[in-house]
Amino acid sequence: MKLLLVAGARPNFMKIAPLIHELQARGKGTDEREISWKLVHTGQHYDYDMSKVFFDDFDIPEPDHFLNVGSGSHAEQTARIMVEFEKVCKAENPDIVVVVGDVNSTLACSITAKKMSIKVAHVEAGLRSRDMTMPEEINRIVTDSISDFLFVSEPSGRENLKKEGKDPGQVYYVGNIMIDTLHDSLKKLSAKGIAQCAGRIEQVSQPYAVVTLHRPSNVDVRETLAGILEALAEISKDMPVVFPIHPRTRKNIEAYGLMHIIERSKIKTMPLQSYLDFLALWKGAALVLTDSGGLQEESTALGIPCFTIRENTERPVTIEEGSNILVGINRQGILAAYADFKNVSRKTGRIPGLWDGKTARRIISILLAS
Repeated sequence: MKLLLVAGARPNFMKIAPLIHELQARGKGTDEREISWKLVHTGQHYDYDMSKVFFDDFDIPEPDHFLNVGSGSHAEQTARIMVEFEKVCKAENPDIVVVVGDVNSTLACSITAKKMSIKVAHVEAGLRSRDMTMPEEINRIVTDSISDFLFVSEPSGRENLKKEGKDPGQVYYVGNIMIDTLHDSLKKLSAKGIAQCAGRIEQVSQPYAVVTLHRPSNVDVRETLAGILEALAEISKDMPVVFPIHPRTRKNIEAYGLMHIIERSKIKTMPLQSYLDFLALWKGAALVLTDSGGLQEESTALGIPCFTIRENTERPVTIEEGSNILVGINRQGILAAYADFKNVSRKTGRIPGLWDGKTARRIISILLAS
């Protein structure tokens, strides 16, 4: 069996790494069926040199194919990926293309493979926000509609796929592959020491909050971004707020003339961190505020209270069972949730089923048995 593993953006590397580690551990000839694989890096968000940090963070080997598609509109980027990935599929003739997550690379490579009669396996299938203004939602729905193996991370995914008419025999509840990476990274932190991994991050002894903010619906509208920053500034009066600022977010803060909100507050800003540095920072936080999908899951796995600054989430298990709370995108909603956080017992939740660091092992076993 021959696999092509596809990654294109930072979250993809975090999800593809455990599969690579599992394949490396098994090696050739150790199973009843021999399995070979190659890694395709589409270059959707980062050029080759910039993405090397991901290979180091997650112990990923150099990609066998680097498509270098770069940025552009959704149509331009998707089209370039499809053209270049078709060449790779012709050269490699894989049995299965494995895609992860919900970025444009996921959509483009799954469509290309399917039109070439190559089976598609989607890791993190079935997640739904019901928000069709999110490009990721369109990518998820289309990819799932044509995939042959649907690897689900939480019960809602299985239910969503059932409602959409997918064959139950194609749906596999395997757990959350992001937690595989989290477990592996926690071991690295323990081995190296948190202070060493955190590098230049200033550690604070009192309870503190960590923020990530990058979603276009939050940072591309001045009024929305201003309200969120005002809420963070208010929270910073009560506890330190550490804010690694995404380049897109910083650009908009400056363009909209909102930097004064941060400068007059006790918010501590810093550049984006490597995965291990960022993990060293937020794992010790009393509260995480984010519009990221993955951080909702990771904070749930560690029982850290999380405010998701969005109107919806495609990861409802983090709310139903975990430590996540959906707080909306306006100042009032965020501050109301913080008031509850301070005055009521803090939500820690529990770890959802199969979030045990063994998801990659289950996925590879299923593919080998197919």
